[in-house]
Formats: sequence, structure tokens, C-alpha cells
Amino acid sequence: MKAKILLAEDDNNFAMMLKFFLETHHFEVVWCENGELAIQQLQSNLFDLCILDIMMPQKDGFMVAEKLNKIPNPIPFVFLSAKALKEDQIKGYQLGATDYLIKPFDPEILLYKIQALVKKQTEKTTVKSFFHIGSYVFDPEKRLLKINEKQQKLSPKESKLLELLCEAKGEILHHQEAMLKIWQKDDYFTKQSMNVFITKLRKYLSEDPQHEISIESLHSKGISLKISLTNPPD
Repeated sequence: MKAKILLAEDDNNFAMMLKFFLETHHFEVVWCENGELAIQQLQSNLFDLCILDIMMPQKDGFMVAEKLNKIPNPIPFVFLSAKALKEDQIKGYQLGATDYLIKPFDPEILLYKIQALVKKQTEKTTVKSFFHIGSYVFDPEKRLLKINEKQQKLSPKESKLLELLCEAKGEILHHQEAMLKIWQKDDYFTKQSMNVFITKLRKYLSEDPQHEISIESLHSKGISLKISLTNPPD
């Protein structure tokens, strides 16, 4: 079955091009010209994902997001907006947005983000999500990190940070992305707080006898989870 996307966008030309682009990549797209129509669609149809503009007549994208947050089984949503101010981005993440893309953007990047989100939603409904980190098993739902018979209960922020690192699959998790998704702000003091959580996670992941697990800091860019065998075969 095709994943069903709600697109709320008041720019007709842009919306038609984006709708066509997504449909050529096998998504079903329902387009609404304003926030009020989008809310009506949410009340009468099931969607896998929502793409929301912010500046729309009648009800803006933030108001649609507030409605999404009241749905029993929340639908992931992404903001596409020309509003590039930091305050708007922070508000978007505070409302629960999975991502916030600023117009103009590369449609291919949006496509890959959508494909990843839909895949993640599908996996959530079929298989319980665990991450294997060397010899550790990490259960983000229960916030448990296990190795052999030992288990560590993580705090909500520790768990979310480790989950974001696992989802990055060894690539860079940018500081700003992590801070906005976990703390909903990205100032100096938040970064210092995040560094404390990184230190704690490094300690929790230091007891694997078969793997060397590190959280590498990449200067001003971000952090990355790296795993290697302690004694690799010749």
C-alpha cells in the first residue's frame, strides 16, 4: 500500500509541483490549501505523514501541529517554510516536528527524509525497536541499556540522545539537531548540559569486553557513535 501524506500548503504552484514529485515516487498525496482544510482532513482520514507550511490562511501550520498533538496515535510531521528565524524553528521542534526544512530546499533531500520517516513508522507498527551497540542491547521504549546480565536505566534525555546517535548509524549527529529535538533550544548552556550527558553515555558504554565503543566529538560539527572490535581478526 502507498503511504498517505497530507500536504498543507497555500502556494498553489509549489504545492502542485511537490504533489506531482511525491506521487511519481509512489506516495499518495492529499493537498489542502489552508490549515482549516488540513484539520478537516485529519478528522476524517488516516495519514502516515504530514507536510506543513507555516504561513497559511485561516489556520497556520503551528495550529495544525497543535491539532496533530491531540490525536491518540500521533502522526509525524515536517515543516516546510520560508520562515528561517531561529525562534520559528525552535517553536516547530517544540510542537513535535520531526524536521524543519527552510524554503528553498532540495526536493531529493525531502524525499529521503520522508522515506526514512515512513519506514520508521512502519517498523514501529510491526517490530519492537531495539538497537544493538556492540554487545549492548538498547531498548529506547523502556530506556534500558543491557549487556550480559547487567542493565542500566537511562534518563529520558540520555535515552533520546543515545537513540539519535543510533539512528545516525555512525554519521554525524549535529549539535543543533540534537539540542533542538531534546531540549528545544540550542544555546551555550544547553550545549554544556549535553556534554554532561555525552560523558555519562560514554561511561555506560565502556564495559563491552569485545568492542570499543566511543562517542566522538567532531569539533564544532557534532558527535558520532563509533563501534569497533577490541581484537579484530588478522
